[in-house]
Amino acid sequence: MLMLSRTAAALYWLGRYVERADFIARLVEATVRLDALSARPAGEAAWQSALAVTDTDDAFAATGQSYTQSNVARFLTLDPSHPGSIVRCLEMARNNARAVRTALTRDAWTAINRAWWLFQNRASTGGATATLNLVEQVKGETRGFEGSIHRMMRNEATWLIQLGAAIERADNTARLVDVKYHLLLPEDEAVGGVVDRDQWTTILQTVSAVTAYRWLYSDGLQPANVIDLLISRFELPRSLAACVEEAVQLLSQLARRTGLQGEADRMARARMARMQKTRTSEVIVSGLHEYLEAFIHENSMLNAAVARQFRFI
Repeated sequence: MLMLSRTAAALYWLGRYVERADFIARLVEATVRLDALSARPAGEAAWQSALAVTDTDDAFAATGQSYTQSNVARFLTLDPSHPGSIVRCLEMARNNARAVRTALTRDAWTAINRAWWLFQNRASTGGATATLNLVEQVKGETRGFEGSIHRMMRNEATWLIQLGAAIERADNTARLVDVKYHLLLPEDEAVGGVVDRDQWTTILQTVSAVTAYRWLYSDGLQPANVIDLLISRFELPRSLAACVEEAVQLLSQLARRTGLQGEADRMARARMARMQKTRTSEVIVSGLHEYLEAFIHENSMLNAAVARQFRFI
């Protein structure tokens, strides 16, 4: 059965915006812990990197504010003037959810609405503890939304939401690894030192992978292993490999149900075939930054192909 193109677009972008809000919440939480709660506070560098990951560094620089926890945390959570804040993501998610209200369960709609209400009439994130409490509430609601989607009927609406989330999740993980590898470690700090170790732990916390890392790797915290986990391990839901595989599966399910199959399917399958042959050690040697830049560009092209295939535009 075919659905209206605007309905398909709203469902897809609902998935993307909720996933983005969840990721920014996790990023802010991890950065607060790295800065305020670490034995070696990371200071401005940690918050500059958070802005770089969300591609909002230029927008923040234009405000003229200093790179403090209160300023950047507020910018990434409460500032509605740019698309990289939690409040803006939740507003866009809620608008899309309202457009497809009859396709959602009460639980799914309630989770989005509660997350949106967290930010109404709120002018400040407060100190470190208050900020952590806020983003923890956001994570709770986004987890509730994700759970409700898994309990919905297995049909086009569910699969489009999940497809949007998978493509968004891949983009977020790629940007996170890229920024850490090239920007986070201060020039006067040693690779493998206290600061480096804290930062790689922060990356694992951001993608909820600390326990997964301990299960899969027995030789302590090694940057190469973290990169391997986040790129190549299908077992980790937020790894590039897992997101790529999920996108292929969801597109296949949509093709069987709607009959819409084409460019996006071919791109997704070709990407998965390459991913299955990827060896992290070879990626690091040949250029991790270049690999991740190419992945992000290809992910953007897949997003555009999905829009054409399902007639969003």
